[in-house]
Amino acid sequence: MGNTAELQVKFDELKGYISETMKKPGPLMPIMQKAQDIFGSLPFEVQKFISEEMQIPMTDIYGVATFYSQFALEPKGKHVIGVCMGTACYVKKAESILNALGDELQTAPGGTTPDALFTLEATRCLGCCGLAPVIMIDDQVYGRLKPEDIPGIIGLYRDKQ
Repeated sequence: MGNTAELQVKFDELKGYISETMKKPGPLMPIMQKAQDIFGSLPFEVQKFISEEMQIPMTDIYGVATFYSQFALEPKGKHVIGVCMGTACYVKKAESILNALGDELQTAPGGTTPDALFTLEATRCLGCCGLAPVIMIDDQVYGRLKPEDIPGIIGLYRDKQ
């Protein structure tokens, strides 16, 4: 998670935010969002800290963190790739696109590349059924894909580095 001095600064920032936010109704979600902004994810140590500071059972923190897709237990890559696995995309062979991405990135769905550049996720419908099969990288949609399109698309993001 980083060196000790950096971590202490982050935990101090989170502690201050918790103190302010606890006075408001429904503080858990905003506190977890702030923690994820500070740390980049919600690893066990951060969940435990929130639990202790808020005097809420750890199981409640973990339950919220795993229920809502906006929370990540591990850091995500700089670019998040969502492969639509909704019905229209699935019928149009989205699985072959997911496999091509896995091969190109050398990671499985849910994984992040060792260089932390990409996180690969299988998602539900992205709402672009007419363009099936579809992927979304950050906020950019790519549609009517074939597996052979994947290296070129990924290359665009690698070249930006």
